[in-house]
Amino acid sequence: MSSFQLDDFVAGWVGGAAGVIVGHPLDTVKTRLQAGQGYGSTLNCILTIYRNEHDLLCEARVAGFFKGMSFPLVSIAIYNSVVFGVFRNTLRVISQHRYGSPKHSPATSDLAVASMVAGFVSVGIGGPVDLVKIRLQMQTPPTTTGNVPFINKPVRLAYRGPVHCVSLILRHEGIAGIYRGSGAMILRDIPGYCLYFIPYAFLCKWITPEGHSAPSAYSVWMAGGIAGAISWGTATPMDVVKSRLQADGVCANKYKGVLDCIHRSYKNEGLKVFFRGVTVNAIRGFPMSAAMFLSYELSLKALRRNQVEPHS
Repeated sequence: MSSFQLDDFVAGWVGGAAGVIVGHPLDTVKTRLQAGQGYGSTLNCILTIYRNEHDLLCEARVAGFFKGMSFPLVSIAIYNSVVFGVFRNTLRVISQHRYGSPKHSPATSDLAVASMVAGFVSVGIGGPVDLVKIRLQMQTPPTTTGNVPFINKPVRLAYRGPVHCVSLILRHEGIAGIYRGSGAMILRDIPGYCLYFIPYAFLCKWITPEGHSAPSAYSVWMAGGIAGAISWGTATPMDVVKSRLQADGVCANKYKGVLDCIHRSYKNEGLKVFFRGVTVNAIRGFPMSAAMFLSYELSLKALRRNQVEPHS
């Protein structure tokens, strides 16, 4: 049996799409809290988006929470496909070389190595995807006083959409601009995916009743949700740095790099700035990751059943 399997990439794409749909509204709130100014609290941020930004896109008052979703719905699905595909196939290669079989149960160290490889490789796609998503999410309408927006006045946004955003970044910042914040993303994702896949594997095994060879849908959903909350909660400090670096450039460039962003953020706002959005990150991590892992496992099961049935 070959160690490499393509179905992990396909199932990862499905899981990624499900995760974006469930998690994008809170992702917008998280991005505004981390990279924006003047929101004060999570509740104030939610209310501000709800009150002020519905008229830019359509009549629905929740439209502001879905800013920039069309791009990540496609691209983050591909990104997630790479994450799950690289993780699972790396795990099989490790098991094949260490134990002689790709189906051998992995040790914690095996999960850690596969997680780090997935985190490193995924930044090649995830960096540009996150950059465009954050640039679109950070576009806010002008306001008069308080939370009362300008009514019936045209609002000129920096970016008209994902393609326009990419073209402007390439024109003004070059190829390096597309990968702005990737260093912070690597520092976030390499340990972040260890705290994603390892707790998931442990919790799946712990929640699954004895005598069952595979975890139930509930076990997958619960384990995925808890793992997501743990991973996103602990990744918040570097996620703040990444978001600030990637949002930088909507109006002006303030930061020279990761260390400069950390230094200036700490100097101006104190240690607490690195925990902005930690509550939203942890809360958002549960439903987003639960949907992602459940969709991934169900899709993988369906794909493999279809592969086996013709031979039965």
